[in-house]
Amino acid sequence: MNTLLAPPHALAPAPDAVWALSGARAVRLRPIAAADASAEQAFFRSLSLDSRHKRFHVGLRELSPPLLKLLTEVDQRMHIAWVGEALEPALPVVADARYVREAEHPWRAEFAVAVADDWQGRGLGRRLIGHLAEHARLHGVQQLYGDVLADNRRMLALMRDQGARLTPHPDGPQLVRAVLDIAA
Repeated sequence: MNTLLAPPHALAPAPDAVWALSGARAVRLRPIAAADASAEQAFFRSLSLDSRHKRFHVGLRELSPPLLKLLTEVDQRMHIAWVGEALEPALPVVADARYVREAEHPWRAEFAVAVADDWQGRGLGRRLIGHLAEHARLHGVQQLYGDVLADNRRMLALMRDQGARLTPHPDGPQLVRAVLDIAA
């Protein structure tokens, strides 16, 4: 099957997975859905200003209705996204991970990851990036890239550990482009 032209159901994210993390915590990773809009907004609001800035490169206070719709109403074909829910009574969203294929070059995709502040440092970001890369590779994507703030040392170190090439960004020195070549 040509995964670049596969029907949407063939590219859907893998079914729910539960990941054990350090600190006796666990998350359930599942595909995001439009019904997750309020949970996604709550997750975003729970992030520190620093974490929001690192994810969006601006100091947003909350997600606007159009941006919230863009992040939650995804087709799971060109825009593939998951949320990580804490395995606690309220099942709060504690992570968001996604990649978006380029329309002109669907073998390339931009990725983004956000992890709640009190869940950082537990290996969740590393697992999410690995999951994105594996899913993308299995579905015909050969290269993932993301823009990282030049002062985001933790993310840059994580990307180096994952084998990414870090290159100057065309928009200037405040950003670094991290490129993962994931072709089989």
